[in-house]
Amino acid sequence: MPAKTKKILVVEDEPSLVFTLQDTLENEGYEVHISETGSDAVQLVHDIKPDLMILDVMLPGTSGFEICKQVREDKFTFPIIMLTARDQEIDKVTGLNIGADDYMTKPFGVKELLARIQARLRRANSYSKTGPMDVITLGPVRIELNESQVIRPDGEFELTTREVELIRFLVGQANEPVSRDVLLEHVWRYEYSTNTRTVDVHISKLRSKIEMQPDDPRYLVTLHGVGYMLKLN
Repeated sequence: MPAKTKKILVVEDEPSLVFTLQDTLENEGYEVHISETGSDAVQLVHDIKPDLMILDVMLPGTSGFEICKQVREDKFTFPIIMLTARDQEIDKVTGLNIGADDYMTKPFGVKELLARIQARLRRANSYSKTGPMDVITLGPVRIELNESQVIRPDGEFELTTREVELIRFLVGQANEPVSRDVLLEHVWRYEYSTNTRTVDVHISKLRSKIEMQPDDPRYLVTLHGVGYMLKLN
């Protein structure tokens, strides 16, 4: 049975970049959908249910940050790659904190973007399959990796593909200290211009979902001067 064509939603208002992205992605065999305004993007997500979204930060009307936040609140967990002309750490941290999986600063190389898309889709596909570590229980918190979901007494929270990957790796190293460099090597694979700040941002966001008291964590703990540890009984 032939593989299903992957759908990519490009949310970008710069005509020349839209043309380049659409032409390049279609030549790679992707089904491409375009939204040039933030106001249309969220509705299009609901209509087509993309496998991945390329999302510009600076859009007319609704910003990329607002779109990303709304998409995650609507419980969509497909990978989001954000684009921006600004190379500021605060923008990257903001994007990662609200659920983006990756971040590229304009101008960027098309080949690098394609590599990131392929990596994100490959991992998202691998996380959608069942396996021996699909359900993890941390006290009253149930983590369903197959569904990219955390179920807590006070509500349900969606996990990004990066967060699922991070949990899977930490589970494999449970009750052992893991340094930031090890996480960069095995979870990020030093793919892009990642640094330890990126790790800290993701750990903090993940902790807010899987810990009942994130400021006083019981399971995903910080080992000062070392890194992190996931405590499993």
